[in-house]
Amino acid sequence: MSKLRELVNSNNFKLNFWQTPSTFGRPVDVLVPLVSLLPVKSFLKSQGLEYAVTIEDLQIYQEMDNIAREFPDLVSKVEIGHSFEKRPMYVLKFSTGEGSRRPAIWLNAGIHSREWISQATAIWTARKIVSDYGKEPAITSILKKVDIFLLPVANPDGYVYTQTKNRLWRKTRSINPGSSCVGVDANRNWNASFAGEGASSNPCSEVYHGPRVHSEVEVKSVVDFIQNHGNFKCFIDIHSYSQLLMYPYGYTVKKAPDAEELDDVARRAATALASLSGTEYHVGPTCTTVYPASGSSMDWAYDHGIKYAFSFELRDTGHYGFLLPADQIIPTAEETWLGLKTIMEHVRDNLY
Repeated sequence: MSKLRELVNSNNFKLNFWQTPSTFGRPVDVLVPLVSLLPVKSFLKSQGLEYAVTIEDLQIYQEMDNIAREFPDLVSKVEIGHSFEKRPMYVLKFSTGEGSRRPAIWLNAGIHSREWISQATAIWTARKIVSDYGKEPAITSILKKVDIFLLPVANPDGYVYTQTKNRLWRKTRSINPGSSCVGVDANRNWNASFAGEGASSNPCSEVYHGPRVHSEVEVKSVVDFIQNHGNFKCFIDIHSYSQLLMYPYGYTVKKAPDAEELDDVARRAATALASLSGTEYHVGPTCTTVYPASGSSMDWAYDHGIKYAFSFELRDTGHYGFLLPADQIIPTAEETWLGLKTIMEHVRDNLY
């Protein structure tokens, strides 16, 4: 215990304790900067303290830079705005064609900050796209016809907060005047039956919809970018957990005009996903599959004219929940890719 305290109080290692040592002998979670990795491991070893690495690398933005640098003819990093706390919001654009208005697919991840498997799956997917392009027929043919835009961290402030203060934080980190409660549920803030069923007007609620439509700068940055682009054909939002693949609507039990086609695509995607390791997904419209939810990104995309709008809820079904172990990151990403690819192939073949 005293040795752990020594580690806590040392400024040399620049450590970030997610959970500080307690007298109850529980494990301690620590974020270790790369420069301190070897010294910290040496210290722990010398003191006979056991440790395990649960997350290899939190540097998502660094990996985005690496991908853009390694594949400059295929990938560019685009800044679409800043978060409430002034963190940059970066999108990776995968494109093989000229012009800025080619038909496009939007992949969104991490809008709820505690859903770490979504950010991890997104950045794995970015690497998968560049690795397979030119070698694997499906992604090669998809990129011949459409661009892919990938936003791995849709809520940067919340994501940092989950790493430093509260692992289970969900919302943004904007200030709510007149309330001591911080943040808005960024997936209740979109202009799709805003402030309707399944959202709350209470700033302390986990599903607080915010003071007005697109009040969250993170949401508005995406909305503005998509509207200015004007040619998105598909919008996929990646969440966790529950193992669901959903399509509009969340804000009403009314069937979406394209419900039959969307259901067919989603079922084929779920079948493809399950083919790898048997992970079963339920498919259906959000409102009747889980619960009513107004103001969601997926419903906004669909109402905005983006026909192929889907939402994934990745592993698992509740055993680990948001705290999915690191050894499930790659298996989750690999199977999710099969589902994503199925949807993107359908978009490629059914451009409208």
